[in-house]
Amino acid sequence: MRTYVITGGTDGIGKGLGLHFLSRGDRVMAVASNPAKGRAFLAEAESLGAADRAQFIQADLSTVSGMRSATAEAATLDSLDGLVFATQRFRPRRETTPDGLEYTFALSYVSRFLIGHELAGLLDRSESPVVLNLAGPGGLPGRIHWDDPQLQEGYSGKTAAMQASRCNDLLGVDFPRRHPRTRVRYILYNPLFVKTGMADPLPQPMRTITRTLAWLLAQRVEQAIVPMSAIMDSPPEAPVAAFRRKKPLPLTGGDFDPDAADRLHGLTLEILRGL
Repeated sequence: MRTYVITGGTDGIGKGLGLHFLSRGDRVMAVASNPAKGRAFLAEAESLGAADRAQFIQADLSTVSGMRSATAEAATLDSLDGLVFATQRFRPRRETTPDGLEYTFALSYVSRFLIGHELAGLLDRSESPVVLNLAGPGGLPGRIHWDDPQLQEGYSGKTAAMQASRCNDLLGVDFPRRHPRTRVRYILYNPLFVKTGMADPLPQPMRTITRTLAWLLAQRVEQAIVPMSAIMDSPPEAPVAAFRRKKPLPLTGGDFDPDAADRLHGLTLEILRGL
């Protein structure tokens, strides 16, 4: 029996992976902010006969206190084989967290930075530990706004989402450099278009357009999780790998630049020290 922690584990891809792992006899700790969805996840786990192997941790991962409380709960596990970062929420208008951080930057990047590094030691106790970071390698272009990472100027939901994806690319590249003796295999994974609740926060008419396109073109969650689970079960030998669905991506170019990764690591620590 393997043990997984899944952020965003009560909805969309995160929930799909969690129920998949439970159905085959594994243990899952799902971390999310909505208690109703948490109860629904636990009810589905019970229907699978997995009530004793499913756990819901309520935490707001857009806040540093929520990130740390989730990490503390995960640290109580006796083992951890896989860590899945699936939490994200599109924000068409700029919002700030109680810590004063831009919402998408905090939720989609900083939470993965803090939780991943804090749980590296626990992961390393397992035989074949894996981190699966669901972001956007090899997807739409975007950049890190080094002079304005909180996007106080020129905000758009797409700009924030793409910046978070580029940050996660660098986070993955940097992870084994910060943990040089780690056994963890870090996988950056772009699932492309999947039928989830991604369109819910969008303003009209984009909400309807996106839902229509999803109905026509997007993969169902049940389909999308198959290659993800396979990659986690048999990860590449390299410390870091990136995929666009099943297609391996070369870790070259500016999106995976080690110097930029080092710069981002320093910037993130500086931000966290200021909170």
